[in-house]
Amino acid sequence: MKTIIHVNQHIIKRNKKSGTNEPVLTVKNYKSNRYAHTVDISGPSRIVYSPDKPLSCGAHCWIETESKVLTWKRVEPNEFTSNIL
Repeated sequence: MKTIIHVNQHIIKRNKKSGTNEPVLTVKNYKSNRYAHTVDISGPSRIVYSPDKPLSCGAHCWIETESKVLTWKRVEPNEFTSNIL
């Protein structure tokens, strides 16, 4: 199953403006969208830059992988939860 990971610039800007720390990494596959502070890719992946044909979300650069992806979301300053895709 192909997974696509990209950085959401809008959330970065919103975090900076509001002083929040929402996850900025978006991890997508055909089943779900997940948001994370940290992503571990357990195998081969590739980085794609496609300014002429961005993703539907507007991303021009992203990571694609068929490998397992472990996402980490910060719930407290030094506490994380994880999910595997």
